[in-house]
Amino acid sequence: MSKTLYLECYSGISGDMVVGALLDLGADQQVLQKALDSLPVSGFQTKISRVLKAGLDVCDFAVCLDALHENHDHDMEYLHGHSHNQEVSHHHHEHRGLPEILSIIDRCEVTPAAGATAKKIFRILADAEAKAHGLPVEQVHFHEVGAVDSIVDIVAAAVCLDNLGITQVLIPELTEGCGTIRCQHGILPVPVPAVMNIAAAYGLKLHLTDSQGEFVTPTGAAIAAAIRTSDRLPKHFTIEKTGLGAGKRNYDRPGFLRAILIREEQAQADIIWKLETNIDDCSGEIMGLTMEFLLKAGAKDVHYTPVFMKKNRPAYQLNVICSAEDVEKMEQIIFENTTTIGIRRMEMSRTVLKRELKTCMTSLGEVRYKICEAGASQKIYPEYESVAEVCRKYRLSYEEAYQKVLNEYH
Repeated sequence: MSKTLYLECYSGISGDMVVGALLDLGADQQVLQKALDSLPVSGFQTKISRVLKAGLDVCDFAVCLDALHENHDHDMEYLHGHSHNQEVSHHHHEHRGLPEILSIIDRCEVTPAAGATAKKIFRILADAEAKAHGLPVEQVHFHEVGAVDSIVDIVAAAVCLDNLGITQVLIPELTEGCGTIRCQHGILPVPVPAVMNIAAAYGLKLHLTDSQGEFVTPTGAAIAAAIRTSDRLPKHFTIEKTGLGAGKRNYDRPGFLRAILIREEQAQADIIWKLETNIDDCSGEIMGLTMEFLLKAGAKDVHYTPVFMKKNRPAYQLNVICSAEDVEKMEQIIFENTTTIGIRRMEMSRTVLKRELKTCMTSLGEVRYKICEAGASQKIYPEYESVAEVCRKYRLSYEEAYQKVLNEYH
């Protein structure tokens, strides 16, 4: 069963905020602790507690570093370049390259899915840092993002997502502040270059505010880019559970991330999108493969119509019906696999019959039926794949098998 997570980043996003929010949603603390205990990294302990943020009870996930690894990530004076204590800028930092970090994740006792997510996050960070510093990825040595606390935050976030069984993540936008922030290389403008590079590369929408401070950390941006499946909320949904994860920095707005498990509600009449484009100079095989890709990606319907274009050129008009959150994905598939250079899109309302899928035992084995309610009557349709399987097994014609399983249902 699919689980949809909506991350409301009104106060930005960081690694510890993500982990706290997922723990508050019910991620297993023992599973997380076992994974973190297996990390081949020293110099840290973790603490899970409850704190008050704007009067609300919030889960706080803290990575407590020893004196050797402390990076002053929550020292507000230091972060914004106002500290007069010069010693704080000379503390030891772990400098690790991407291969070293990926090796650490490989040696950690996590599921393959959690490991893959953690690696994806670090690869996104590596690309962003490489671009910021004008270096090849293999020459990037992480500072803040490669420090112990960020390794722990990223692995913890990946483990909690996997433990909760999240399959879709909706992130409409990331709220960011302004001003400057101190990092390993000096004082930089907000958003910092790594965050800007990640947002540009992965289409993350930033909402810039007049609030002084860095709300979106590179780690937070990389997590968002790695796990986001859509930036659109469904028109109708119900809330199943809410989790709040605390941030450590004190700004002029509540420092927490809200994570919400939601369930989309399908209305009797709903909104769909129709994508349409004219395609010439494309073979029938390419058109067929494109249709296959679109349907596998979640298109509700795909069809082609023969047309004649300018100069009487024979061509096809492609029509795709999909949901709002799938529009960009469908357009990307069309652009990547056909010769078209433009796609028309139209929002439409539709009325659909209430339906359900039901599996029944027949004399020819299990068959799935689609049952549609049309007023006081029902329409029964044996599903194609079930009927086709019966045809293969008993060497029957499709029409013969279809009528037999339909009669047996009645």
